Amino acid sequence: MPAAPAPLLDPTALNLLIDELVEHGYSVRPDFLPAHLIRHLNDELRALESHQRLTAAGIGRGREHDLRPDIRGDAIRWLDRDSRAQRAYLEAMNVLKDELNRALYLGLFEYEAHFAHYPVGSFYRKHLDSFRGRGNRLISSVLYLNADWPADAGGEIVLYDPEDDSREIRRVTPEAGTFVCFLSERIPHEVLPTKQARASVTGWFRRNASQGNLVDPSR
Repeated sequence: MPAAPAPLLDPTALNLLIDELVEHGYSVRPDFLPAHLIRHLNDELRALESHQRLTAAGIGRGREHDLRPDIRGDAIRWLDRDSRAQRAYLEAMNVLKDELNRALYLGLFEYEAHFAHYPVGSFYRKHLDSFRGRGNRLISSVLYLNADWPADAGGEIVLYDPEDDSREIRRVTPEAGTFVCFLSERIPHEVLPTKQARASVTGWFRRNASQGNLVDPSR
């Protein structure tokens, strides 16, 4: 009988992530997913970018959505399970969702994510991913896809103190395989200007904010 495939997420790394999220409101885990999956996701994003299949990202949702390159300069494409790499990544995030619910009783309902490509010189100003009581994004995540990221290339994500958003609490280099997650309603953050193209998968674990028979839109 063939051996069962190795799990995409290491149980020890999962437990460390949950402990850090509880203690600090964020977690930074290097090499969180297999290197081959990171490479496949990066190859897919590069192909999408080269074929001009990415869309300029905006701010706000629904009728309030607007393109503001002075605030945000990345281009995106939502994951739709259209490739083996996407399906594997979303399966891993589903495992993480279930573990977060089991350990913390968060009531997470689903996970949504998009590829994000930051061209040279782009950035994302300081912001919150969800405002308390006004949204259903509970935990934000970023998986970096950039191999051999130079120390002077910029593009770091900076996390700020929820009680004092002028105080930096963590700065993370966008190195391939590093996985960052944090509380969407509490942790202000920004992406610093990048000196070379920067690739990632950005996502959110969401509560079910349905009312009646209407499901709160995911995007």
